[in-house]
Amino acid sequence: MNDCQTIDWDVRSDDVQRNQLAAYDRLRESHGVARSEALGASVFRHADVLAVVQDHARFSSVVSSHVAVPNGMDPPQHTVYRRLIDPYFAPARVAAMRPVYEAVAAALIGEARRVHGAAPFDFIAECALPYAARTQCAFLGWPQTLEAEMAAWIAQHHRASLAQDRARLGELGLQFEALIDRMLDERSGTGDAAVRDATEALMHEVVDGQPLSRGAIASILRNWTVGEIGTIAASVGIIAEWLACHPDWQQRLRGQPELQAEAIEEMLRLHGPLVVNRRVASCPAHVGGHEFEAGERVTVHWTAANRDPRVFEAPEEFRLGRDQSRNLLYGAGIHVCPGAPMARVQLAVWLRAMLDATRAIAPARADQPREYARYPAMGFARLPLILNWI
Repeated sequence: MNDCQTIDWDVRSDDVQRNQLAAYDRLRESHGVARSEALGASVFRHADVLAVVQDHARFSSVVSSHVAVPNGMDPPQHTVYRRLIDPYFAPARVAAMRPVYEAVAAALIGEARRVHGAAPFDFIAECALPYAARTQCAFLGWPQTLEAEMAAWIAQHHRASLAQDRARLGELGLQFEALIDRMLDERSGTGDAAVRDATEALMHEVVDGQPLSRGAIASILRNWTVGEIGTIAASVGIIAEWLACHPDWQQRLRGQPELQAEAIEEMLRLHGPLVVNRRVASCPAHVGGHEFEAGERVTVHWTAANRDPRVFEAPEEFRLGRDQSRNLLYGAGIHVCPGAPMARVQLAVWLRAMLDATRAIAPARADQPREYARYPAMGFARLPLILNWI
């Protein structure tokens, strides 16, 4: 951003953090593209977001000196690594994880019933975060004992990101690298023994005739843990909050489970779990009536794009039957989320288990209000609910 460009907003302001959805909706309608010190040029409208993420020639994903595999890469390098990663989310692997996720959901629901009964409790701390962490640990073959450590790391990383505390972010990066090293060291020296889990499978991968480097493995695993735990936990909380506020839909989805998959997509269109992704303009570019300079930082806002009235009629309403191919829940372009098939199963399993175990899901008392998550997270930081068990 040059000295002549106007600063339109600040993502760290109380006005934005009180309700990110409402703030991004306002910026989408008032500006379309708004500039800030923290995020550079933020793109809010659906068509403009697509124009940026589908044009990797003009808008590069290489936004940092720290390589992110593969989401921080452009073709042809991205193509090589994406080809390596996609099979980890193939139908057979996803199907194999379903019963594992069902067991995790059943255990957590059983714990919540036993500990809290009909009393209100924080659904995020007791259900959403543990479910996300345990299912990801199961996918990677990591011990469940890491659940609390990873959840705490993610919370600290979010706080440091909001504060733009680069020193703290560096410290946290080193902590996570040490965790990855522990997991890899435990799997070293297995020789020709059968591959036990996804983490060990990565250690056997080859790129351009060479074993996948530890740095690349660590980058992939960071994306699969930090990224997935944060968005799955946010999604589980968003779904629960929406259902608690819409008891009629609770009953309909219990009675018509075939609607649950589409309902999840629509709930998460209304309130997405992922706020943004970053790009950098490789050359001067013109998108949606706005000029971008070469080297300018660009941030695409998925949540605002998914609530764009130019694309979705009455975007703040929950409607089944929408064209969900226009839903950017899992991104778009060459970087569309490779883990989408797995995430859909994780969310479907949780929703079915929660609805089957309850007669009703309700907000807690007025003196126990929900608390929205702060950037860079979405969803809720705290969500007191009452579950009326069957």
